[in-house]
Amino acid sequence: MGGRLIDGQWYTQGYEPDNKGRFVRQESVFRERTVDAPGERFRPEAQRYHLYVSYACPWAHRILIMRRLKGLESAISVSVVHPLMLDDGWEFRDYPGSTGDPVHQARYLRDVYVAADSAFTGRVTVPLLWDRREGTIVNNESRELLRMLDHDWNAVATDATDFAPANLIDAVDHTIDAIYEPVNNGVYKCGFAQSQEAYDEAADALYAALDHWDTVLGEQRFLCGDRVTEADICLFTTLVRFDPVYSVHFKCSQRRIMDYPNLLNYLRDLYQRPAFRETTNMDHIRQHYYRSHGFINPTGIVARAPMVDLDAPHGRERFG
Repeated sequence: MGGRLIDGQWYTQGYEPDNKGRFVRQESVFRERTVDAPGERFRPEAQRYHLYVSYACPWAHRILIMRRLKGLESAISVSVVHPLMLDDGWEFRDYPGSTGDPVHQARYLRDVYVAADSAFTGRVTVPLLWDRREGTIVNNESRELLRMLDHDWNAVATDATDFAPANLIDAVDHTIDAIYEPVNNGVYKCGFAQSQEAYDEAADALYAALDHWDTVLGEQRFLCGDRVTEADICLFTTLVRFDPVYSVHFKCSQRRIMDYPNLLNYLRDLYQRPAFRETTNMDHIRQHYYRSHGFINPTGIVARAPMVDLDAPHGRERFG
């Protein structure tokens, strides 16, 4: 299931837990920002930047949704890796929905990292934003890329809708913080746990959070009130993967999203919007998880998907 670069050299290597068997996520390394101001190194410009993503990855999915919402598809080109992440990590090869790499003609995504830093040490992750002019990676942290596309690219975007407006930005940031550890990262902490203690700890936190947000969404349409925000994008990419993958593959089995009336209809409400639906590739998602993690699912058998209709009426209009 992938590996990591050490001083620019590739080593096949699994995730290393802490001393209690807990999954520990690597911090992103490239943390520059696009800024729409004279003299800035990375200014937003159409056709200057290239985005590398996986349809399978919830973190990359966030950026694809925002790119679609802001109307940046023609301004920021994109490469999509093959859904499987095996011993060589993310790679570019033929598969429906996957693409090549027009910038580097790379075989593996790790080649793009080495092109930015020949001595790079760390895991090779998506999403990442490449600057053709400077010949480097600008940023590979999904939360920061989400805010950049939302706030820094309005001069280029065809839709200037603000998904973290000034009157809500504190609430949006607080909510993204609140859902990250127990939910977005929590499903991975359940799935990649190497001890019963680590799993139980993660599952307790996950379901306490889902119970809480199901209650909140029984009183308002979206996480921060009556409009879609960045926080909703961040929760959606976990919820849409939950029943088809996480409930089985990551042992998030106590309750499914279909068992939560408010979370399920909230998921439907978002999924039925074009930017969310059109960036959700369930084939890539399910192929990736069930077939990339041999230490969890050594047979590579893809479990059958649950029978839940995301196109069913959601009734969320009652909140206005």
